[in-house]
Amino acid sequence: MEKLTNKEEEIMRVLWQLEKAFVKEVLPELKDQKLHYNTVSTIIRNLEEKGYVSHKAYGKTHQYFPIISKEKYRKQFMNMATKRFFDNSFKNVVSYFAREEKISAEELREILDIIEKEKK
Repeated sequence: MEKLTNKEEEIMRVLWQLEKAFVKEVLPELKDQKLHYNTVSTIIRNLEEKGYVSHKAYGKTHQYFPIISKEKYRKQFMNMATKRFFDNSFKNVVSYFAREEKISAEELREILDIIEKEKK
């Protein structure tokens, strides 16, 4: 699975939310309201070439929909980041967030509870 650019990820988030959409329906959902229709259309076609999106044709217009789930992308992204920046160790990921005070002791206890419940 090829890594997406920030704009591609933003458009994918919109498509995951809407489930299917024409370019004109994607445009108002984007943070950058200055993006031109043709630019968004090109980005979506690039997403299609990368295998993230497909379309259904209605004459000359296309309705796009994701073919890669948000969960599948998230898993791939987390695995790639863990491998690249944390020596392929999820322990290093969690300890990083703890050191940076991005996760509390209470949240860590909740994670431990989840792990324990999954083992049963």
